[in-house]
Amino acid sequence: MKTLKLLLGFALTATLFTSCYTEEININDNSPAISLNQLLNSYDLWYVDINETLGSGETPFLQIAFTLSFRNGELYANNNLVGFGSQGNGYGVPIGNYDAYDMILDVDHVIDGFESFDVFQIDNNTIELYNPFNDTSYFLEGYQRATFDYDFVFYDNIHYFLQEYEAWEKSYTSNVGALNEFDEENYLQFLSGGNDSTFRSSQDANVSNPDNIFWDYTGVYGVGDVSNNSYLKTLTLDYDFFDNEFFELSVIDDGTVELYHADSGTTYEFRGKGYIQYYRSSDAQGKTSVQTDQPKKRKQKSPKVDNPRANLRS
Repeated sequence: MKTLKLLLGFALTATLFTSCYTEEININDNSPAISLNQLLNSYDLWYVDINETLGSGETPFLQIAFTLSFRNGELYANNNLVGFGSQGNGYGVPIGNYDAYDMILDVDHVIDGFESFDVFQIDNNTIELYNPFNDTSYFLEGYQRATFDYDFVFYDNIHYFLQEYEAWEKSYTSNVGALNEFDEENYLQFLSGGNDSTFRSSQDANVSNPDNIFWDYTGVYGVGDVSNNSYLKTLTLDYDFFDNEFFELSVIDDGTVELYHADSGTTYEFRGKGYIQYYRSSDAQGKTSVQTDQPKKRKQKSPKVDNPRANLRS
């Protein structure tokens, strides 16, 4: 992730990611004129539109991925926002193998094992992956790398970026701002899984191993948008015994964020320590890499609704 995430000059607008597929599903689904393999390979990237998911179940690798790519029998995914748009030339990392035939997609995931999906073409760049084992459908939008807005996806999901390090260590404090309580905080942590709005802070100093940090406080945080600026966010840390700490949040690079404390005028920089790699693959020697035990997954913001496909099967 380069400064401001302006990768390859991509310029899709945010509206490309807001379409809705929750209308009544046509029971007379027709197969496309091309084969499923040709359909899957017609786009470089398939964006997993998590908020359009139908059904109450979950398929683990789809719940983690931002994009999937189908490349000659090998399945790729962008699971992390660190390196998003540059890792694997934009495809991400290999996560398993697939076989596509008769509108059925079989996936052999390197960790999660075998999954099978019925595939339905919704329109010319949208497909539905229906998992009959949990009656859940995921909707994927097709894009070419040259026109995919990596920037928008990154900033729209920036709270996941904050969770991709075990801790954030304060590396810089400006000498312009007024003294304030946050000057004493040297480490921040943004937790994944369960309640993904939980943060911890510590006044420890010079801790080399994030596992050895003593966390003085646990609270909740929120990330908000700034009008007319897609690359600037707000971060609110809720300290019960103090007023909330409010910052303008900007990303310097894949491992550094800047927090501007509006009340005091102080600028802080924090660097990530202990990168959490949310992908399952093999290393150069063919050994399986161990995924972190932390249960990061993308959360569906829209209400969960029953999947009409399940009724058609009953």
